[in-house]
Amino acid sequence: MSVKAFELVPAVEREQVMGEKVRIIIECIECCGKHLYLGTSDCFIHHFLLEEHTTAKGKLAYSAQKLLHKYLGLKKPVAELKAASALERLIVLCDSCIIVVDMVTLEPVPTGGTKLKGVTAFCINENPVTGDAFCVEMAVVLARRRAVQICTVHEDRVQMIKEVTTPEQPCALSLDGFNICLALSTQYMILNYNTGASQDLFPYDCEERKPIVKRIGREEFLLAAPGGLGMFANAEGISQRAPVSWSESVIAAAVCFPYVVALDEGFVTVHSMLDQQLKQTLSFRDGHLLQDFEGKVVLASSKAVYILVPLPLERQIQDLLANHRVEEALTLTEAAQRNIPKEKYQILHKRILQQAGFIQFGQLQFLEAKELFRKGQLDVRELISLYPLLLPASSSFTRCHPPLHEFADLNHLTQGDQEKVQRFKRFLISYLHEVRSSDSANGFREDVDTALLKLYAETGHESLLDLLASDNACVLSDSAPWLEKHHKYFALGLLYHYNGQDSAALQMWIKIVNGDLQDSTRPDLFEYVVDFLSFCSNLDLVWRHADWALQKDQKVGVQIFTKRFTSEEKTGQLNPDDVITYLQKHNQALLLYLEHLVLEKRLQKEKCHTHLAVLYADRVLGLISRPSATEDQLSAARQKLQRLLKESNLYRVQLLLGKVQDSELLLLERATLHGKLEEHDKALHILVHQLKDSAAAEEYCSWASASHDQFYRQNLFHQLLSVYLDPDVPGGAQTVAAADLLNQNADIFDAVRVLKLLPEEWSLTLLRPFLCGALRASVHARCTSQIAVGLARAQNLQLQHDRLKYRGGPILVSEKKGCQLCHNTFSEPDCACLPGGTPVHIHCVAKKTLNLPVERQHENAHRSNHT
Repeated sequence: MSVKAFELVPAVEREQVMGEKVRIIIECIECCGKHLYLGTSDCFIHHFLLEEHTTAKGKLAYSAQKLLHKYLGLKKPVAELKAASALERLIVLCDSCIIVVDMVTLEPVPTGGTKLKGVTAFCINENPVTGDAFCVEMAVVLARRRAVQICTVHEDRVQMIKEVTTPEQPCALSLDGFNICLALSTQYMILNYNTGASQDLFPYDCEERKPIVKRIGREEFLLAAPGGLGMFANAEGISQRAPVSWSESVIAAAVCFPYVVALDEGFVTVHSMLDQQLKQTLSFRDGHLLQDFEGKVVLASSKAVYILVPLPLERQIQDLLANHRVEEALTLTEAAQRNIPKEKYQILHKRILQQAGFIQFGQLQFLEAKELFRKGQLDVRELISLYPLLLPASSSFTRCHPPLHEFADLNHLTQGDQEKVQRFKRFLISYLHEVRSSDSANGFREDVDTALLKLYAETGHESLLDLLASDNACVLSDSAPWLEKHHKYFALGLLYHYNGQDSAALQMWIKIVNGDLQDSTRPDLFEYVVDFLSFCSNLDLVWRHADWALQKDQKVGVQIFTKRFTSEEKTGQLNPDDVITYLQKHNQALLLYLEHLVLEKRLQKEKCHTHLAVLYADRVLGLISRPSATEDQLSAARQKLQRLLKESNLYRVQLLLGKVQDSELLLLERATLHGKLEEHDKALHILVHQLKDSAAAEEYCSWASASHDQFYRQNLFHQLLSVYLDPDVPGGAQTVAAADLLNQNADIFDAVRVLKLLPEEWSLTLLRPFLCGALRASVHARCTSQIAVGLARAQNLQLQHDRLKYRGGPILVSEKKGCQLCHNTFSEPDCACLPGGTPVHIHCVAKKTLNLPVERQHENAHRSNHT
C-alpha cells in the first residue's frame, strides 16, 4: 500500500550544468555536506554549493550556486567521484586512471607512491580499519586482472596495502572493513581480505544486466539479484532481511532508512526494508544516477540533478494512521527510533500507540485497542470523555490537542446502533476495571470510579455493589442522581454510607422496605438494615430506627441489640438496662433480648435473671389459663422455665415461688424452687406424694447434689428413702419405691443407716440386690485400702533401698593410701568420703568447708572483672 515517503525537489538545473552545450551528460555525482560535485562526459568537474530553504507552503527546496568547474584535460568522461573530506581531496576516476584533486580548487594534487592506471572501478571504505584519520582506504579493480587492490590515499601519496586475487574479473564492488562484496562476471561473492575467507552468494550475469553492489550499513550490502529482487547480505553471506521485489530493469539503488529507493528506466520506486512492501512510485524519465550521501538521496538525469527529500517520519506515520494502516504505522514508528532523540521518540511513540489504539477501538478491535492503550500509557479520561456524561461535572479534564482520534463521542461512533453501544460500554467497563486496579488511575481516581459507577448502574452490572462496598472515590454529587435515575436505590444507600451519610442511607433503605421505592437488589433488605444498625456506631441513629424495625418484626428487629456489643462502662456502647427499659413495650423482643443476655452472654446479673424467669412463668401461666393453648406450646414453655430455674442461681426464688405457688400444674417447678432454698423435704414431698413421680424424685436428688460432695449426696438420698418409708402419709409407706431406690443405687447409701431404717418384717430376698451391692462395695473398699497400704509400703521400701545404694559400699583405708586433699597417708581409720567414694582426712574436709565461702567470693570477683 502506498505512502508518500519522498518528494522530488530540483537541485541543479540543466542550464547550470551544460550552459549552451547540448551533448554533455552527467556521468557521476558526489555530495559532501552542502557541496555537490558533478562529473560530466566532457571531462569536466563541476562544483556547486547547495542551500536548503523552506518555501511559503512549508516545503523544503534547494538552490544551487555554481562555485567552480574544472577541465581535467583527458578528453574522457569522468567515470567516478569520491570525496575524502578529511584530506580535503576528491578522488576521481577518469580515463582508467585515479586522480586526486583539491576539493576547493579542483586542481590536481601531485601524489607519490603507487600510480593507479587501468582502473575500471573503485570504492571508498566507509568503515576503515587502519585507524588513521588522515588517510582514506579504498579498493581498486584493474582491467583484465582477477584481483582487487587495497590502497590508502594520503594527503601527498597513494599507497597500495594489499592485492587480493579473485576467481573472476570483478565488475563492481563495495568495501566495509575487511569485507569486500564483489560482483564478478557470473556471480556475487563476499571476500575477507584480511583472513582470505570467501563466501559465494548467488549467480548473476553481469553482461546481461549491470550489477548493483551497495553498502547499506555496517557489514551489510544490497545486491541486485536475478528475478528483479533486491537481496540483502551480511559479511557472513547470510540474508537477515527479506528481499524487496523491484523492477528487473533497475539501474541504481540507494538506501534512506527505512526505505530502499530504486531507479529504473521510467520510475523511482520506494520499498520498505521493514515489510518489503512497495510504498511509493515516482515517475522519472531519463533517470541516470541514484546515490545516497549521509541520508540525502540524490537523483540525476543526464542533464539535471534532483534531491529526493524524505518526508518527516512523523508525517508518514500520521498519514498511515489516517488511512487506518495501524500495523505499518507501528512498524515505522519502531524503526524511527534510530533517527529520533530518545526523549522525543518516547513522546512520539506513546502518542502513536494511543492513536493506533483509538483506531482499533473504533473498529471494535477491543483486545488490540486495550493493549495499545496500555503500552501508550493513555490517560483513561481520553477514553471516558467519548461516553456522554460519564465524567463528573467537577472534572477538569480537557482532550488532548491535537486530538488522538476523529470521534466526537459514542453517538457519532455508533450512529445509533444500540448493539454497538452496548459493546463499547462493556469494553469500557472491562478497561476501567483493569485501570482501577493498577497505578494508571493515580491522580484522577474520582473520574474513573464515577464513570465506572455510572456504567455499572446503567447496564445493571453485578459489580456495582462491590464497587460501592470497597474503597472508592465516586463523586457523590454526580453519582447520586445517576443511581436514582436508574432506580438503584440500595446502591445509593451504600454510596451515602461510604460518604458518611448513614442517616440518608437508612432513610433510602427504609423506603425500599416499606414499598415506597421499588428496588429488588436485595430481597433480604430488612435483615440487612437490622444488621447495619447492629454495627452502627451512631447510637442516635440506632434508637431512632429501632422502633421501626421492632414494629416490622420483633424477632428480627431485636437483633439490633443482640448482635452488638453491650457494656455498662464503655462510652458509645449500649447499656443493657437502657435496652430492657426501651423494649418494655415489645414483649417478644424483650424476651429474646433477656434470653440473649442470660443464656448466651451469661450475664451475671440478678435483675436480668429474675426478669427472664418472671416472663417465662407469666408465659406458662398465661398458656394454662388460655383454653386454646396446645399441649405442645405449654410443654415448650415449661421446659424453658424449668431449664432456667435449674441452671440459674441468680434469680429471686421467693418471688418466683409466690408466682407458681397456687398452680397445681407447676408442681415440678415448685419442687425446683424449694430445692434452691435448700428445702429438700418440701421438694421431695411434692415429688413423691403430690406428683407421685419416683423418677423425678431421684432425678431431683441427683440435680440438687451435683455441686456438692459425696456426703451431701448420700444424705439427700437417705432423705428420699425416709420420705418413701414414712407411714404417716396418706397411702402409707411406699415399699416398692423404697426397695427400687435401694436396689438401683446401692453404692450411694450407707448400709448400716439403711438397715436401721428398714422395717424388721422386710425379707432379705426383697433387698438382695441392695445387700449384695453394699457387701460388694464394702469388700471392694477394704481391698482397695489394702492395696493402697501395700503400695505405700513398697514405695517406702524402694526409697530405703535407693538411699542405701546412694551411700555406696565399704571404704578401704590403709597406711599406704593418701588423702586426696593433703596427699598425706592415713594414720587412723577415721575418715570422710567425697562423692565417688574417695577417702579424705576429716580435718582436711573441715578446713575445705571453712575456706569454701572465701573461694567462692574470689571466684565471683574474678568473674565480675571479666563480665
